[in-house]
Amino acid sequence: MLRAVVTGGSITAAATNLGYTPSAISQQISTLEREAGLRLLEKAGRGVRPTLAGRLLTEYAGAIAEKLGEAEAALTDLRTGRTGRLRVRYFATAGASLVPPAVARFSREHPTVKLDLAMVEPNPSVADVREGRVDVAIVVVVGEKPASLPGVQLVHLLEDPYLAVLPQGHRLTDKSVLDLADLAGEPWIDNEMVPGGACRQVLLDACAAAGFCPNAAVECDDYQTAQGFVVAGLGISIIPRLGLGTIAPGAEVRPVRRPRPVRQIYAAVPDCGTDQPTIASLLRALRLAAADRDSEWAG
Repeated sequence: MLRAVVTGGSITAAATNLGYTPSAISQQISTLEREAGLRLLEKAGRGVRPTLAGRLLTEYAGAIAEKLGEAEAALTDLRTGRTGRLRVRYFATAGASLVPPAVARFSREHPTVKLDLAMVEPNPSVADVREGRVDVAIVVVVGEKPASLPGVQLVHLLEDPYLAVLPQGHRLTDKSVLDLADLAGEPWIDNEMVPGGACRQVLLDACAAAGFCPNAAVECDDYQTAQGFVVAGLGISIIPRLGLGTIAPGAEVRPVRRPRPVRQIYAAVPDCGTDQPTIASLLRALRLAAADRDSEWAG
């Protein structure tokens, strides 16, 4: 109302434009002045003009009205799945294999929804989802799925087992499946360099269960680089299937068991996220992408 009075130049003009009586406008302006503790309008000829406080508040009123309009439109669109913005975070190997086909499928179904996509290494934070900074985070969970995470729901996407990468001619290539303990005495190309990272923890826990700690001959933080060191004969490496990509010429890959190191990959969303049409649609697209990857590996 204040904005209407200031832009119209009088209470009568504001009343006409807004469809109220002049007295209703005057009462609301008086209430606003009492709340502000300052005069907002002063007489100017047959109309009124804003005081310094009135001009200041009118500028804020314009910005507030614009933002409220945007919020109402965004909520309506988000409720119906027509538009909006989803903030999606993922780690590198999920970004290479799962995210692109899922995003392509989602965008065909929701062409007006904007996706804010960003890679986070070593692993996106579930806390970002819980605190409202991220809508969907693709994460690695170590061990069993937590029974509950306040404010967060975990949706399982796929199992990503680790595979042994050996140089051609290595003595262990005679075996079609390796026990993890077979690799105990080998020099390792360590490709999980982040202390406390989920992927590193999966591997260390599996090795501990097999009764040894890996002996790192070379340290690197890239799976493809690790393959290069393996082919050069500097050691063996253990790489998750999603991270294997193209097998380097001169390298051989074997499954591992007893125990079988596996990354459990989940999508973390807000507790009520699966009730939102756009988040639910993106989750479906991610699960379909994960199922396609499983089919390729099975083939």
